[in-house]
Amino acid sequence: MVLPRDASILTHFASLEDPRDKRGKEHLLLDIITIAICAVICGAESWTDIEEYGRAKVNWLRTFLILPNGIPTHDTFARLFARLEPEQMQQCFIEWIGAISQLTQGEVIALDGKTVRGSYERNGKGAIHMVSAWASLNRLVLGQRKVQEKSNEIRAIPELLEVLAIAGCIVTIDAMGCQKEIAATIIDRGADYVLALKDNQPTLFEDVKWLFEQTQSIQFQEVEHDVAQSLDKGHGRIEIRRCYTLSGLELDYLVQKNHWKGLQTVAMVESERRLNGKVSTERRYYLSSLSKDAAVINAAIRRHWTIENGLHWVLDVSFQEDACRIRKDHAPQNVCLLRQIALNLLGQDKSTKVGIAAKRKKAGWDDTYLVRILSL
Repeated sequence: MVLPRDASILTHFASLEDPRDKRGKEHLLLDIITIAICAVICGAESWTDIEEYGRAKVNWLRTFLILPNGIPTHDTFARLFARLEPEQMQQCFIEWIGAISQLTQGEVIALDGKTVRGSYERNGKGAIHMVSAWASLNRLVLGQRKVQEKSNEIRAIPELLEVLAIAGCIVTIDAMGCQKEIAATIIDRGADYVLALKDNQPTLFEDVKWLFEQTQSIQFQEVEHDVAQSLDKGHGRIEIRRCYTLSGLELDYLVQKNHWKGLQTVAMVESERRLNGKVSTERRYYLSSLSKDAAVINAAIRRHWTIENGLHWVLDVSFQEDACRIRKDHAPQNVCLLRQIALNLLGQDKSTKVGIAAKRKKAGWDDTYLVRILSL
């Protein structure tokens, strides 16, 4: 089975700049990138795994790669990915995502961070922390950004937003991203936001909490508001979620209202959980640039959490990300991107209903299936 020459993922990485010296190069850059992508799709978790995959599949790989000096060694893979510029890899990735998908109006894009625990170094250098953007409806990773040492997600989030095409979408972020500058960036990029509000914004948090307490006490009479309710059942658990929104003149009570660009609505989600005869209630608060439609805001909040089970959990369980000890220079970031490429390709395949881990095995066993995956 010959891989099509215009296979989408491969063509978008053809423009990647080679960081190696022109003298003494034994292997082509695109050959190395392609072998690594194929290997990670098929279950490789280390540089040695990638080399072994290449040697096992060398005859098949020769049907569409040049391989002038055969399969690179694991040291060659390690050196190259440690030197490749993550920003260039990211740009190729984003261009590929733009070519294979189209975000719909109102698509919820969830931003969240994850520490790659195995990437720490024994000399005291900590594990890297990555912020990722996840399209909840398309179930695609849209991009990632490394949180620099001695920094936090607050700086990485705007940098990631600046390179993503998010116009017309709804960006959701947890409380770490509830910052005036981030809200302004989202609005400037043509999107809307739903930001979790906690006590890292103490004055605003207390004001919003007080506002809901007061309006609830009068049962929202003569108050510009909206309410939506949803019900989830499963494994003996019942969860009732009620989303209340306030907008218009009610927000004039917030001293900091004008400091938040685009702010139109504040929301409170009241979750009532029933399990084994016990009932617990939790209230969470949000800021939004959306209108007061509680059903839309409630759905956006709900979809935000798909980044946990659709991305973070899959990377941990199906790709063993936290166990990976690749840690030199740019290699951890670039390998994170390889996993996200593999996840996107496998996730978009609808020809089989098995999970990601089973799809990885199938791709390793069946070259025809892998060709279909790569050609998406």
